[in-house]
Amino acid sequence: MSVEPSMTVSAAGTEVPPLRGSRCPDCGNVAFPVATGCQRCGCADVVPVDLARRGTVWAHTVQRFAPKSPPYVPPAEGFQPFAVGYVELPDGVRVEALLDGHYDQLAGAEVTLVATTPVPRFATDDWFRAHDSLEVSR
Repeated sequence: MSVEPSMTVSAAGTEVPPLRGSRCPDCGNVAFPVATGCQRCGCADVVPVDLARRGTVWAHTVQRFAPKSPPYVPPAEGFQPFAVGYVELPDGVRVEALLDGHYDQLAGAEVTLVATTPVPRFATDDWFRAHDSLEVSR
């Protein structure tokens, strides 16, 4: 199933680029990130595609203590717990990402892509309402 990506706008008014994946022309398998070959059938001619910007939280957890340093570098204001999980996209792929929203409301939540670097980041609609300086176009 192909889903047309929509535009997400950051607080600075800049467009957030889509996540790039790949689709196999032979079997239709979608991969993230872009693969050099199909993981399902072995076809070497995969095609890069923009992935959907909206998805559903498939599973998540909350990191409540600072990761080992190095490589983790704590921010100047100190460590804050954060949610990480898998977002299932309509394209048929699950993307590991940071998640913004109320921790107890993330399971099964609809989320929107808000950043692609340094890692994918998605946020719930409630999170957007609480941070009304951000706008999302769907």
